[in-house]
Amino acid sequence: MQTVKNLWDAVNPLRSPVPASVNRGMDTKFLTSVIGTAGSGKTLLTAAFADWLRLQKQDTATINLDPGVLKLPYTPDIDIRDTLRIEEIMEKYELGPNGALVMAADLIADQIETISKDIDDLNPDILLVDTPGQMELFAFRASGPFIAAELTKQPKAILYLFDSVFSLNPQNYVSNLFLSAAVYNRFLIPQVSVLSKIDLLQPKDINTIVDWSAKPQTLEQAIEEKLSGQKRLLSHNMMHAIYKLGLRFLLTPISAKTNEGMLNLNTALERIFTGGDQYTY
Repeated sequence: MQTVKNLWDAVNPLRSPVPASVNRGMDTKFLTSVIGTAGSGKTLLTAAFADWLRLQKQDTATINLDPGVLKLPYTPDIDIRDTLRIEEIMEKYELGPNGALVMAADLIADQIETISKDIDDLNPDILLVDTPGQMELFAFRASGPFIAAELTKQPKAILYLFDSVFSLNPQNYVSNLFLSAAVYNRFLIPQVSVLSKIDLLQPKDINTIVDWSAKPQTLEQAIEEKLSGQKRLLSHNMMHAIYKLGLRFLLTPISAKTNEGMLNLNTALERIFTGGDQYTY
């Protein structure tokens, strides 16, 4: 049975054990899926982090799993739009936009062997997976964990994005905390919590949110001071439900526009995947 300490280690990238399956041979690929609510900055972070890793001479590849995206700020090495287009799915199956997106999530799973072969052909040391803009299409359908598991059998991690502007309110922060816990429950792999788009906030506001993630008493105090009635009661109980499970989601502040925090993000992933070594020698 997994203990509370085991759960803490699993979600705290600074304490997660290096997976026993890591083999630093030629076939090693470390897969990182970028997940978050719509508008949290998944695609922009994928682009910026990939560029940053390449500047560090790391063998990096990207994959776009959003068949509905119209424009990307990077050129993915593997693009699901090459084989799946939302417009074509809508026409073929007589579906609306939302129905086509749901159908596409399942069709991606049907193509998993082909995608996995494409990854093997690229053979990067780290692969960044840009997941669909609507988080539920990847995280909360049966196909999502299946796709994540089958893309490669090598070690995996998740970057879960907390939208900084949205999270500035304690009620919204607790809601995001609950979503983060739900994503961990779906995939059960190491998860790095990222406070995204910090270039949109003042430093004192960034520090406030980070303190909430590190010190539960400061979050509880904010709930008591800034919320009232049912909002206060629900936020208080939701926060305590997560902490009673031993789950902690310590935030790493990141700006994909200025690259602030990229070193800390990379360090967190290296500790998960390689025990602190670089992905590429």
